[in-house]
Amino acid sequence: MNKNVFSKSIIAMIHTEALPGTPKYKGDMKKIISTAIEEAEIYKDSGVDSIMIENMHDVPYMNNNSGPEITSAMAIIAYEVKAKTDLPVGIQILAAANKEAIAVAHSAGLDFIRAEGFVFAHVADEGIIESNAGELLRYRKQIGAEDILVLTDIKKKHSSHSITSDISIVETAKAAEFFLSDGLIITGKSTGAEADIEELTQVRENTSLPILIGSGITYKNINNYFNLADAFIIGSHFKFDGNWINKVDKTRVKKFMSKINDLRK
Repeated sequence: MNKNVFSKSIIAMIHTEALPGTPKYKGDMKKIISTAIEEAEIYKDSGVDSIMIENMHDVPYMNNNSGPEITSAMAIIAYEVKAKTDLPVGIQILAAANKEAIAVAHSAGLDFIRAEGFVFAHVADEGIIESNAGELLRYRKQIGAEDILVLTDIKKKHSSHSITSDISIVETAKAAEFFLSDGLIITGKSTGAEADIEELTQVRENTSLPILIGSGITYKNINNYFNLADAFIIGSHFKFDGNWINKVDKTRVKKFMSKINDLRK
């Protein structure tokens, strides 16, 4: 994996339409693939640095049990997106299907995954997400996928962390670093919510891992965060009306990337 993904990179989200077997699936896998490719090409043409694919429309999510139909569908989509763009591409499979994500990334020639629950269990709306660093990195080793980066959420959004309330985000970051995470993802409390600047600063000062901001980045606030992180995962802001559920708005993407290019000068 080219670690230039951490050079103030913009990682743009493709939220696949609902996949087979899920309540919102509409029965047209070819359309799901073509829509993902279309959005990937918009991102590439707009100058984003990287793409991440996620099955966010597959509500309600299964806890670490996505099913073979989801894994196979994501592998096909991921392969096509990678082939059509040749950008660094990553994947997340909800919820906490991290081994499946590694398998997809390995078979589709991807570059990284986003992993939930890497260290310290927490309670999500899908249930209890157990920590999985040991199992995940052993699996990565076993299938020869060590070139795939594992980027890990800490104190993840949409979750309760009361069972680890005596563990600070800094200590969580240190644990992830000790357990061989390749990068830390910090978010706000929900999709589209801003990350806490004080927490970001504390983590930056106490770990050597790359830091990614995983929610809430917009055209208006990127100046506040640009020097605090190594990469920025953006989904909601790139969609029509800034709502993740909508399709990608090319005008919003191009406007944002123009600002990023100015900040990089």
